Amino acid sequence: MSIKSQKDVAGGLLFTVTGVAFAWGATTYQVGTGARMGPGYFPLLLGVILAIMGLIVTLQGFRKGGPDGDPIGAIAWKPLGFILGANIAFGALLAGLPSIGFPSFGLIVAIYALTLLSAMGGEEFVLKEVLILATILSAGSYVIFIKVLALQFPVWPAFIAG
Repeated sequence: MSIKSQKDVAGGLLFTVTGVAFAWGATTYQVGTGARMGPGYFPLLLGVILAIMGLIVTLQGFRKGGPDGDPIGAIAWKPLGFILGANIAFGALLAGLPSIGFPSFGLIVAIYALTLLSAMGGEEFVLKEVLILATILSAGSYVIFIKVLALQFPVWPAFIAG
């Protein structure tokens, strides 16, 4: 059997491995039943669904594709670096790094940093549009996570909030 779409086979295998890893990790928690779900139920279910979807995509890669085998292109290092960096910056800014004395800057600053850094990984970067998006995301996150769900984490930097 020949590979007709390298992209689909590689992507499907990536989904399958990720789904199996999440499902396997979820078994360390109490799964429970459909009526009384434990903390591992939802991640197990999502992991299994992702693994099944990955298998479907992988199998389609053997059946459908272009005449040249639909090859995998070069790795897009710039977007990859900015997206990973944005997530690391979000975590560091939201919670701080007490071991090295880096303070928490709170939810709002962390969302602005996440949005700005991840947008820099794209092909177009329009600062005005990114700032509007960051403002909408910050306001929405504040309303959902702080007001509605009443989650307890810093919203503003410690030197502002006191």
